[in-house]
Amino acid sequence: MKCIVWFRKDLRLTDNPALQEAVRLKAQIIPIFILENSGPWQPGGASRWWLHHSLHQLNSALNNSMHFYQGDPLPILLELIKQTQATAVVWNRRYGPEEIAVDTRIKTELEARGIGVKSFNSHLLFEPWEIQNNQGKFFQVFTPFWKKCLARARIEPPLPIPANMQLMSGATFDLKKLGLLPTKPDWASGLRQTWTPGEVGAQQKLANFISRIAGYKQNRNYPAQQATSLLSPHLAWGEISVRQLWHAIHTQIRLYPVLEQDALNFLSEIGWREFSYHLLYHVPTLPTHPLRQQFANFPWQQDENALRKWSQGQTGYPIIDAGMRELWHTGYMHNRVRMIVASFLVKDLLLSWQQGEAWFWDTLVDADLANNSASWQWVAGCGADAAPYFRVFNPVLQGEKFDPEGEYVKRWVPELDLLSADYIHKPWQASAIKLKGAGIELGVTYPFPMVDHEKARHRALEIYQELPRSTSS
Repeated sequence: MKCIVWFRKDLRLTDNPALQEAVRLKAQIIPIFILENSGPWQPGGASRWWLHHSLHQLNSALNNSMHFYQGDPLPILLELIKQTQATAVVWNRRYGPEEIAVDTRIKTELEARGIGVKSFNSHLLFEPWEIQNNQGKFFQVFTPFWKKCLARARIEPPLPIPANMQLMSGATFDLKKLGLLPTKPDWASGLRQTWTPGEVGAQQKLANFISRIAGYKQNRNYPAQQATSLLSPHLAWGEISVRQLWHAIHTQIRLYPVLEQDALNFLSEIGWREFSYHLLYHVPTLPTHPLRQQFANFPWQQDENALRKWSQGQTGYPIIDAGMRELWHTGYMHNRVRMIVASFLVKDLLLSWQQGEAWFWDTLVDADLANNSASWQWVAGCGADAAPYFRVFNPVLQGEKFDPEGEYVKRWVPELDLLSADYIHKPWQASAIKLKGAGIELGVTYPFPMVDHEKARHRALEIYQELPRSTSS
């Protein structure tokens, strides 16, 4: 028999239940990838770059047997089934609302034609519908959600790379024809310098992180340090499974009990990822509409100039500009800085979280619909667990606390490189002599702050305090 294995967000051989099922069936395997053209959340530029290189690595691991397609999956699958006489199609599940609709339609149509179809969970520790509160409803607060997850049965060990794969040869489609890489201009040099997409790169990242996990709980907040795992893009594309992470981390805890607090803190970040998918599944409008309905008519501003300054890292607040420039150059931003730049956009500038979400979607190599939506809503105060919803990050105090020597800022905002740590996060307070000595001319070599944070904070709080009244009228 012949079995089509449809790869999507599971670009790996290890712990891939759909691939294992094809091997279990003793089938001749037809591995495929389809770049879908429809739906509102097509991969952004950085994600497309990553996807190209990840598919290239996966195809090599499968002896160049992958078939690449572009378009509507159903007619593509039907034509391939006709050509190859395949009798089964297997895949690993996706959880976006449009993705669920596509997969449901395809499964119904194929089964009606007598084709065997099976799907599996390879992307999460728990299916989103498996975790319920005591009222049988979905959770909207993270801590009880994660406690419920941890109280469940043990996580099954990851599956090995399948042995004796019978791969159907004859795939000739050139991956470049999918048009995933930027060309005019080629803006991806920073991504190439920073990342190694693919399953091998993911395993290297995991090994590197485990070797330095000591101190993670404290050090993860300091963007100048190499303390975070940097595994998020590999997880987003399924080059490593969350079960692999879970068991690798727990192995470290067993071997080195002193690392338990750092390791469990990292696993709680995995828990937030699970929580985000839990929310997306139960609230399909999460990427576009506020979870808290009193935000439905929030008076967001329309200011393209302000959005441009924020996205280009020209706000005049060094920690924010450093984060936005890191994002543009590497396709990544430190998590602490993500919260600071997001708070500035929605609360200092009063620009909508959907605009920030869209920019991150296009520029992040780890762009993930569930994580991106839930996190932006959390910062905006309109999402789940967003208490206090009126929290406003002070970019100066955040910079001074988490980048006290300005190492991170100087790395990404080199025009401030000669400024002392006392003023690196507030250059407008430095004397004219200090600025001149550092080669800085505010408004010329580095911008003045685009808004006064204290005034912007008070403006935002006034609007937030009006929310319950304005929505009840």
